[in-house]
Amino acid sequence: MPGRKTDMGKNIDYMMGLVNDYLSGKAPRYIFELVFQTEILARYKKMVREDRDYAEYFYDLLSEDGVDAGDGLSDTEFKKLIRRQYKKVKSVADDGFC
Repeated sequence: MPGRKTDMGKNIDYMMGLVNDYLSGKAPRYIFELVFQTEILARYKKMVREDRDYAEYFYDLLSEDGVDAGDGLSDTEFKKLIRRQYKKVKSVADDGFC
């Protein structure tokens, strides 16, 4: 399910691709949530070794303030939340931390 590369490290790239694929309509919400939770648990320590600051930012925005915060949201609201969080994380990949 990986998508566009961020050139951060293979595990970070995979997780960014996973989110991008969901936002592109390649997976329904229930599959995305299941795969995301499974993969973040399996890959987080590796992501930290690739880039600690970015991995922590990714986790905070897309896991805690994204997928985990999406309970109770409609599918449309959930996708908007994930898209907003993804754009924030992606902007750091493109521009770096300020």
